[in-house]
Amino acid sequence: MSDETGTSPETRAGGGDAGPRPEPLRFYGTSWVDHTDGYAARRAATALGAVAAAAVACLVLRFAYQGLQIAGTGSFVTVLVVGMFAVCSALAFGNTWQSYERRPDPDRQASQRGLLTIGFVGSLLAYACRSFLEAPGEKLARAEYDKARAEHDRTRSRRTGNPAKKKRGK
Repeated sequence: MSDETGTSPETRAGGGDAGPRPEPLRFYGTSWVDHTDGYAARRAATALGAVAAAAVACLVLRFAYQGLQIAGTGSFVTVLVVGMFAVCSALAFGNTWQSYERRPDPDRQASQRGLLTIGFVGSLLAYACRSFLEAPGEKLARAEYDKARAEHDRTRSRRTGNPAKKKRGK
């Protein structure tokens, strides 16, 4: 079995069963489980990084807006483009925020890829806001990890030993 399936090195090496391993999160690894290894500093850095990236993205969009003004496309096209970015950013924010609470549907995600790409500023802001609360995706990963851990503990507690070594009455 591989690391992706959650098998520990001890189990693969023939040692004891260590149970399920937590899913590593981007920029955090598995430090989200017990909030060690600079967890708070990582949260602050990723939040500030996402806010800085959103600010740079808004600056780039400002240049695009100025390009529309220089091109003289008219107010209808300008309003249409600004509205498109605003709506797509709002939808991307909501979609990204929801993806931290439950696993997104892959088909729906694929169909919205273009919309989410246009609204990248909203995704960055959702990441920044979530970083102020917790590691993005921590709530979902913790719920799945706790469920897997409880299931593992439940199945391990039912086993009382090797049934082949059971003493038989004569």
